[in-house]
Amino acid sequence: MFAGSAMFLVLLQFFLATAVIGVAGYQLSRYGDVIAERTGVGRTLIGVVMVAVVTSLPELASGVSAVAVAHVPNIAIGDALGSCIFNLLILLFLELGHPRASIYTLAAQSHILSSGFCVVLIGIVGLSVLVGDQLPAIGHVGLYTPVIILGYVLAMDIVLRYELREARSRPPEEPKYPDVSLRRAVVGYAVSAAAVVAAGIALPFIGAALARTMGWNNSFVGTLFVAFSTSLPELAVSLAALRLGALDLAIGNLLGSNLFDMVIIAVDDLAYTTGPIFSHTTPAHAGTAVSAIVMTGAVIAALFYRPADRTFRAFGWTGLFLLVIYAINSYLLFLFGE
Repeated sequence: MFAGSAMFLVLLQFFLATAVIGVAGYQLSRYGDVIAERTGVGRTLIGVVMVAVVTSLPELASGVSAVAVAHVPNIAIGDALGSCIFNLLILLFLELGHPRASIYTLAAQSHILSSGFCVVLIGIVGLSVLVGDQLPAIGHVGLYTPVIILGYVLAMDIVLRYELREARSRPPEEPKYPDVSLRRAVVGYAVSAAAVVAAGIALPFIGAALARTMGWNNSFVGTLFVAFSTSLPELAVSLAALRLGALDLAIGNLLGSNLFDMVIIAVDDLAYTTGPIFSHTTPAHAGTAVSAIVMTGAVIAALFYRPADRTFRAFGWTGLFLLVIYAINSYLLFLFGE
């Protein structure tokens, strides 16, 4: 009876936090869309930079607490890499929520740029996972950490320059929010972001407590359950952006979150004082990194090819491919994770 009551309480907390994220996530997307309209910088840039950082903060909090407090680096790395592949799976949900045409036909091709940087940074992380303690370190910090941080800064600088250049060449749009001022949008965005982050930070702890009662390994728990929990803000915000007609903001949020997740791994390494973090994690995470690279490659191909039809009515081959790779990676982690 007591165990059943405890499980009910955990589930209730999970659903309450999810509800907060759903409501606040919609407002975050709406005000982000207003800011993109008022400033003229474009929805892709707002999604990649502003929205992506906010929706990724739960992964940051979860990762730092996992290494600095709980001393379970496999959960931290599994959370960051698992969030990457789940964020890419959300593209399938965007397809299902957009029945009129393929999202890859309507999305801006500028997403190829941020996708390419995702491949580079995830590739660096995947290689570091395989090499482990063979790479040189600076104190307790692996050499890969400054490389990841510098790579992210460079990626953001190039994406920013590209998007601002594209924004200057776009014709002015008809205002969608004539009654919402920029100041009101910024305040509303900040309040919504605070609610999303607060609920998002609570979710990993709820999800981990729920998953551990099943006796699953840390890598599996981190990559699936904790990553799913910390990715709920991305899911809620992206679906809300789709409802608002801001497809580029939704996709930019997902790809920008994947870029920021690599920075989170670098921060986790800084916070893990026992030694370079990949010296104390399972090589199975390399499989998740490879899965994320393969899934990102499929997205790049779809954005470049821009398929007009959808083979399975509700979604196309790209969506099916993303789902299959995600399922295979999850199954392998369940079998071989630690």
